[in-house]
Amino acid sequence: MSEVRTGAPLVNRGPGRLLVAVYGIFALAATARSAVQIATRFDRAPLAFLLSALAAVVYVVATVCLARGGPLARRVAFAAVAVELLGVLAVGAASHAVPHLFPEPTVWSHFGSGYGFVPVVLPVVGLLWLRRSRRGTP
Repeated sequence: MSEVRTGAPLVNRGPGRLLVAVYGIFALAATARSAVQIATRFDRAPLAFLLSALAAVVYVVATVCLARGGPLARRVAFAAVAVELLGVLAVGAASHAVPHLFPEPTVWSHFGSGYGFVPVVLPVVGLLWLRRSRRGTP
């Protein structure tokens, strides 16, 4: 039986478990998508496909760190989720402003429209959860 220490961060408890699960799904989806894109048609959209690979790495790091909890993992998770938010906003805007750079979609293009806009909402929820769980409330 594991013991929950009073005041310990509850990043991966309660609703945090759902957040970890969603990040895990996106880590798998983005990794698979970028691997297929890079392996089969990299020459069509190298920038877009490299950004898909970057998204995959960010999702994997966020998933692992959110699942682990602890002070260092929380800091790394915060950084990964912040990079994710900046990435989805930058790639989303760029995919509208200069569409010729994104002839094929990425996880973050058009603010994640191909994934029901979850990629633009997920980092906001992640940052809010990291902030809330820092106080030790589930």
